[in-house]
Amino acid sequence: MYDLTIIGAGWAGFNAAMTAKKLGFKTALVERSLIGGTCLNQGCIPTKTLIQSAKVFNLVKKSKTFGVDCGLTPSVSLPEIQKRKDALVSALGRGMEFMVKGIDYINSEAEIISSDTVKTAGGQIKTKYILIASGSKPVELAALKFNRTKVISSDEMISLTEIPRALLIVGGGVIGCEFASLFSTLGSRVTLVELTGQLLPGEDRDVSRKLESVFRKKNVSVMVNTDVSALDMNVYDVILVCVGRKPSFAGVCSESLGLLEEKGSIVVDDYGRTNIPTIYAAGDCTGKLMLAHFAAYQGRLAVENMAAPLKKISLQCVPNCIFTEPEIASVGLTEEQAKAGNIPVSVKKFDFLASGMARILDEAEGFVKIIADSRTQQVLGASIMGPKATELISVVSVAINSGRTTQALKEMIFPHPTLSESISEALA
Repeated sequence: MYDLTIIGAGWAGFNAAMTAKKLGFKTALVERSLIGGTCLNQGCIPTKTLIQSAKVFNLVKKSKTFGVDCGLTPSVSLPEIQKRKDALVSALGRGMEFMVKGIDYINSEAEIISSDTVKTAGGQIKTKYILIASGSKPVELAALKFNRTKVISSDEMISLTEIPRALLIVGGGVIGCEFASLFSTLGSRVTLVELTGQLLPGEDRDVSRKLESVFRKKNVSVMVNTDVSALDMNVYDVILVCVGRKPSFAGVCSESLGLLEEKGSIVVDDYGRTNIPTIYAAGDCTGKLMLAHFAAYQGRLAVENMAAPLKKISLQCVPNCIFTEPEIASVGLTEEQAKAGNIPVSVKKFDFLASGMARILDEAEGFVKIIADSRTQQVLGASIMGPKATELISVVSVAINSGRTTQALKEMIFPHPTLSESISEALA
């Protein structure tokens, strides 16, 4: 008899398992594919590894800016980049396998057949609690079905061994913009199509406009308010469809179980519980914020809530990171969201052109934008576009999470010259 059986060893399931291990739970971790799930094998880690290679390539190309002559015109080898990516993913996977020692790791399909029983290839498991962490999968368009060769998802995109001459990216969200930035740097002629009126729907409009401007400088053809059906598909070598992801839990639960679903997601309450008291769910399968760090947070709290006391899972202060060039990160409310909620806002902004460190790095494209309540000056949100934005955003996350004001943030002493001092400069 197990205390907990976890279905899915992605970032939600893995972190849940680590928490269960610390709490002394007898735990089974069931994964049908590879440990690490989408994050390690098709998402966060492989894409950011590819992006880092593109950054190095770009830096070498402009080395003379820094007084460094690298000689011949630099070239890039996508197969060599892929070898590094594969080696890194493999090494991290081995590390995760080592960390789950002491937990029964079962490589198998899993089906929940009752509130305390999970069926695997090796037989039935009796368990006190069950956590579903089965992840998500790319959304497919009816008019552009994946054929895994020319029309592909991000799963295939990360394994290309040839740089497409002409690349069409359908979807101007996070995934689409990251791949547009990456492959335009590597030499592809990129066309980026977005059905709505702006890139990165949901992000601050100033960020979206600036990113569109940056892409145009890189000769990325950006087409917003555009239906992809209006384009000639024959002129592209590769078509990447990345219009979102959807929860994936088909076959995980017996139909007789009666697990409550809504809009294709598993319904959970503020504590991670489904409508069945002994069954919890975490990560992308719950259809909330499809971010690896939020999935990990959900997984940890779900397990802690099994042990009590109950802690609510909050969506209020979750940073979002986009690894374009320049990077983009946001947390809390955007200016548009605050105004839509009838909150009187104070907007503070600082351009990286005025940052000494950004100029030293020759990465001065972008800005820091901080949103506060004009009555109380409490920090409500921030958007950062520029060098190391994905690292800088955590400073504002801490401020929002602790209820700090702009004055308190301004009075912090940031080291000089650094990128982080741009946060206090925005509030000066």
